[in-house]
Amino acid sequence: MSITVTLNRRHLLAGAASLPITTSLAAHAAAPLLGSSEQIFSRFKMGDFEITTLLVAQSTRKEPQGTFGMNVSPEEFAKASAENFIPYDQTETYFTPTLVNTGKELILFDTGLGGETLGVLRALRAAGYSEDQVDIVVLTHMHPDHIGGLMVEGSATFPNARYITGTTEYEFWLAKGPEHRIGGMVANLVKPLAEKTTFIDPNYSVASGITALDTSGHTPGHMGYMLESGGRQVFIAADMANHHVWSLAYPDWEVRFDTDKVAAAATRRRVLGMLATDKIPMIGYHLPFPALGYVSTRGEGFHYTPASYQFSG
Repeated sequence: MSITVTLNRRHLLAGAASLPITTSLAAHAAAPLLGSSEQIFSRFKMGDFEITTLLVAQSTRKEPQGTFGMNVSPEEFAKASAENFIPYDQTETYFTPTLVNTGKELILFDTGLGGETLGVLRALRAAGYSEDQVDIVVLTHMHPDHIGGLMVEGSATFPNARYITGTTEYEFWLAKGPEHRIGGMVANLVKPLAEKTTFIDPNYSVASGITALDTSGHTPGHMGYMLESGGRQVFIAADMANHHVWSLAYPDWEVRFDTDKVAAAATRRRVLGMLATDKIPMIGYHLPFPALGYVSTRGEGFHYTPASYQFSG
């Protein structure tokens, strides 16, 4: 036998009125405000690979149209931002290297910023690894926020690693000379490791199941990396698309840090189109952490959907 009890608002109020009133409640101090929580690594399994994204830095920046959408009006930029539920006058920037454990080698893609805290070590250790365990460091390109963590006080941050980066990328920035900001960093951080570095062209196989792809435009030798294991794929996009709305929904919008803005836009359309067609998730260096998501076509551009539990099984 089942019994159904129905309570309406009148019953609830009448019941509450019959409860005893306590006049001497113990005083409690207000709970302190604790601030935002922090997650600095996120790990998932793909076939034989274990992939960890590392949040090494995060910053809030004003006036984002100084970086994104430089070739559209402020009104168009503000309208597009509002339609996607983000502010037009502020952006949150994330810096997310990727660590791939193939079961045979531990491979780090990019090293984050340098400086006092060296966030890559903090995130790496939080994820359960040490810098001594990194076998290969792959540099997708040589902007400062990708190579800054190569050295600590003049010594290699990852003492047992060998290095892989693009020939075109290295030669372009080194030719700028030491007086150039990036050229100087390449001379100080990358060149000293040249004897341990393999300089590559697109389609090079970093390891079994890891292949370099041409994504030039952001820089002359920028490369992304396709990861394949267990019949699944994930694409490390690095800086090919740096914002989940302004770079994907509007791939033709100019980005301040793209060396060749026309080529960068063409690369975004080509690669994002491929990811959308083949339903391959991507990891974007500056996308909202944990920086993993899917691309689909929408109108004249693309739409980014953050991954949820697709890799939980």
